Amino acid sequence: MLPLKPLLAGPVGYLGPAGSWTHQACLDLFGEKELVALSRDDLFKGYSSGKVERACVPVTTSIVGVTPYMDAVLDLPDVTIVAEYPKMLGYSLLARPGAKREDIKEVLAHPVALEEVKPWVDREMPNVKRVEAASGGEAAKAVADSATLDKASFGPKVGASIYNLQALAEGIEEGPHNVTRWWVLGRSMPTPTGNDKTSLLVNASDATLNGVINSFAQAGLQILTIYERPSKKTLDTHRYLVEVVGHSRQGKLAEFLQTHPDVQVLGSYPRK
Repeated sequence: MLPLKPLLAGPVGYLGPAGSWTHQACLDLFGEKELVALSRDDLFKGYSSGKVERACVPVTTSIVGVTPYMDAVLDLPDVTIVAEYPKMLGYSLLARPGAKREDIKEVLAHPVALEEVKPWVDREMPNVKRVEAASGGEAAKAVADSATLDKASFGPKVGASIYNLQALAEGIEEGPHNVTRWWVLGRSMPTPTGNDKTSLLVNASDATLNGVINSFAQAGLQILTIYERPSKKTLDTHRYLVEVVGHSRQGKLAEFLQTHPDVQVLGSYPRK
């Protein structure tokens, strides 16, 4: 079942090229239709301009924490998070047909992926050169375009079918310790389900942060996570992504937001 199809319609932009984990997440959520592979800049421009109705963005991982894409979401002048999608990852080592593990001298992957597979590579392929790529799809494409058999990439198995590669190893670092969470950016906030999460953006200084956190506690709100991000203004001011239980249009959270207009609602959506 594709859980977001009944809720949303229109083109879905994702970080391209095809064969990345974000591509796989979109296939899980929406199927093959209406998926549009875009560069990082074009993805956020396309969402802001309305060229794509939705954008799928990886924002946190259990191993490295915040991804480089969260700040780009927070920088958007207008954004609505309509869904989250956590997925347990298991990487495949992809190479051209005919290559063997012992042939591989260079592995390519997204920087986050290289961190996630590092324990396995340190143990199984300690002498290979590690090269950063913009995405898992780009890494797989580079391997497919290589004139030699000494390169491999780390990514989802979908890259093998797209670029005619073979998996030399599968299920690398798969487990509950290796989970990535995506946000789906859309246009209309979902209606409450009774099991929702709300993402809020709070601007605070070192001097005011304690009061901000206390205000959440006094309102009886359950904070799930807090991520500090730079304000890009001064060293002692920050942006905080605060995620809480509940829907912004219901109950204690709705009352809290009425009395705290400086808190920006990024989205309320079913909690996964």
